[in-house]
Amino acid sequence: MKILVIEDDLEAAAYMTKAFREAGIVADHASDGESGLFMGTENTYDVMVVDRMLPRRDGLSVISELRKRGIDTPVLILSALGQVDDRVTGLRAGGDDYLPKPYAFSELLARVEVLGRRKGKPEQDMAYRVGDLELDRLSHEVKRAGKEILLQPREFRLLEYLMKNAGQVVTRTMLLENVWDYHFDPQTNVIDVHVSRLRSKIEKDFDRPLLKTVRGAGYMIKDEG
Repeated sequence: MKILVIEDDLEAAAYMTKAFREAGIVADHASDGESGLFMGTENTYDVMVVDRMLPRRDGLSVISELRKRGIDTPVLILSALGQVDDRVTGLRAGGDDYLPKPYAFSELLARVEVLGRRKGKPEQDMAYRVGDLELDRLSHEVKRAGKEILLQPREFRLLEYLMKNAGQVVTRTMLLENVWDYHFDPQTNVIDVHVSRLRSKIEKDFDRPLLKTVRGAGYMIKDEG
């Protein structure tokens, strides 16, 4: 994967690009909006990470101009402005995801990986499979080793999102936004409760666990058999 980081804080940018490269991602850097717009227009990237407050041209202006030029590269917006209205403004400007500062790099990395897969793999999959666990989006059937598993609608949506991102860490924020449609933290244990119920249903009576809790990061569904 190749990404462009548009960030004027040179120390933060150096840390970010170094961490991305250690994760096996090629990361270019632009330190202002005009440079970022030029690089994003002249080069091909899988994902762009754009700080909202930039010199010479602000991040939202960069994104809007890229979209006007027909460049549909997924964009993750970074910003100290984290209120719901700020996020809505960023998404309406053409952003695909929005991560408020301060943030954990593990979450930034997970979100970038998800956006990268979104570009390369259109949402055309009607079924997902992880090991012997199968989910059919059309029939809303879930089976493991051929045995049907009955899920509530929210449990199905949760499993669908996890399986869509199989092998990758899915953070609590990602689940709140993509499964519950919350763009704020409701300060409840709703995720823990549903993950616990889902884990019980898809792992009870089966020898091999699939749904893992990644301490301090989120959850992952993966077959290690």
